[in-house]
Amino acid sequence: MELIEINNVTKRFKTGTIALNDVSLKIAKGEFVFIIGHTGCGKSTLVKIIYREEKPTSGEVFVGGVNVAKIRNRKVYKIRRKMGVVFQDFKLLEKLTVYENVAFALEIFGLKSNEIHTKVLKALELVGLKGKAKNYPDQLSGGEKQRVAIARAIVNGPKLLICDEPTGNLDEETSMEIMDVLKDVNALGTTIIMVTHDTIIVEKMKKRVIELEEGKIKKDYAKGKYKRENI
Repeated sequence: MELIEINNVTKRFKTGTIALNDVSLKIAKGEFVFIIGHTGCGKSTLVKIIYREEKPTSGEVFVGGVNVAKIRNRKVYKIRRKMGVVFQDFKLLEKLTVYENVAFALEIFGLKSNEIHTKVLKALELVGLKGKAKNYPDQLSGGEKQRVAIARAIVNGPKLLICDEPTGNLDEETSMEIMDVLKDVNALGTTIIMVTHDTIIVEKMKKRVIELEEGKIKKDYAKGKYKRENI
């Protein structure tokens, strides 16, 4: 069953730039999908449209059966509760501890403190940082910061996790550690969409790969079929 269905989506910015051009695709519940392609091909625009940071100029974007392109701005938070987003630059609050950074994502939804405590510790354990709960971001390595960002994104049990270049600032070994964390998250049933330039990771992971070129889908590789020499 599809979690995401994108039908004939075009995104044209006010500058006249066409970031996406008549893109259609479906992503099933529980899939792990990479979005790849050269800089400027529309990767980030595609995921921003899915989590409703951007609206398409035309076309439909269904997430969990809801056309997010039609949702009013003041109601976007309702769909954001069902998805998590991880960025390249972590976006952690430097004056808060690891625990507080993850808890903050739940506090804004008004959960009770005991429920927040349980969820935060569970998320930190999943990403391997339960022992760092009292540390501050400046006491962590880059890989650990990204683990905190992942914990924050998954703490509310989202159906969808979107990762926009999550390993872009990390070395190869640390990047693979992050991918192991994401594999564990995916194994729990969370659908993952990951934008990346790192084709080494993509090849190693053997997941479905969607390659964009000039705003269009150049190729949709089935699980395990992507080879780096094809790009």
